[in-house]
Amino acid sequence: MIHHAPLDNVRIVLSHTSHPGNIGGSARAMKTMGLSSLYLVNPKSFPDNEANVRATNARDILDQAVICSTLDIALQNCVLAVAMTARARDLTHQVLDTRRAAQKLIEIATESPVALVFGRESAGLTTAEVTKCQLTVHIPANPAYASLNLAAAVQIMCYELRMAAIDPENQSPRHEAQQLASLNEIELFYQHLEQALITSKFLDPQQPKRLMQRIRRLFSRTTLEKEEVNILRGIIHALEKEKP
Repeated sequence: MIHHAPLDNVRIVLSHTSHPGNIGGSARAMKTMGLSSLYLVNPKSFPDNEANVRATNARDILDQAVICSTLDIALQNCVLAVAMTARARDLTHQVLDTRRAAQKLIEIATESPVALVFGRESAGLTTAEVTKCQLTVHIPANPAYASLNLAAAVQIMCYELRMAAIDPENQSPRHEAQQLASLNEIELFYQHLEQALITSKFLDPQQPKRLMQRIRRLFSRTTLEKEEVNILRGIIHALEKEKP
């Protein structure tokens, strides 16, 4: 028997999609694999008839798609976000292949919302968008011709997610001792930490280099629990109260 709950907890997030046909194609790819939660960050043209045509019998996915002005809004209440990337980046988070990324997403999705984030057709995700995710996934396409259509990439990942969801080993809840922190809570922690570093003069906002990017990469190596984020913020509060 197929366990559908994890797939219901997976959001497919398309950021700044240029071609409405790719939105429709993505909706069709999702429905064929049992996913239904589509989030669109500033699409160039949506709603659009071309999206409807490409979606064929997946119009219901488009009708219930959530349009967001920022990636932060699209990731609200999620505890894990995985970024699709087509190229190596400096200071990137841990890179997984499609199978391992899908297994990780489904593992967490048995209990909490997760997101798989796709970027622009021409340039992919920005560095700022990638840093809001904890993991990255790369489709090992032919290096001689690695040009993969957005909707096709969505189809590949939706297939991997479905295969992970119907694997009996992935259908048991995680039974975490503590509730995982949401990405919103982690983002507030980063903002709090950055302000504290600026106040203490450890971080020069005029010459930040890539300190916060390195710190984000450091914490992305673990799945932070809500209580752990509260402890970290409590430490910052205590240090802020200290008089020089």
